[in-house]
Amino acid sequence: VQLQASGGGLVQAGDSLRLSCAASERTFGGYDMAWFRQAPGKEREFVSGFRGSAITTYYADFVKGRFTLSRDTAKNTVYLQMNTLEPEDTAVYYCAARRPTDSMRYWWTQYDYWGQGTLVTVSS
Repeated sequence: VQLQASGGGLVQAGDSLRLSCAASERTFGGYDMAWFRQAPGKEREFVSGFRGSAITTYYADFVKGRFTLSRDTAKNTVYLQMNTLEPEDTAVYYCAARRPTDSMRYWWTQYDYWGQGTLVTVSS
């Protein structure tokens, strides 16, 4: 599966952005999907994701209440709505996919397919 991430940009603290991840094929039900981010000098970290066709969505503690993950099955697209952005959210954001597993995976090394990344810069 091929993934195409978009929607990044330069915003001020408190602003919002919506990232999109378009898949080349039907992913829901067939793949676990997730967003990761990588800030300069830091390891890639889990932001949000879901397993296959399951309803439950998972979030990292540092984005709970600010970010919302959603999906459009007709468009094979996953969205990450990011509100109340903080300078600490500055990073390259990646969408990723892997074959369904029995539990959510939080390490970037556990994912097989990656989008190219989209840069989010939040100024103070």
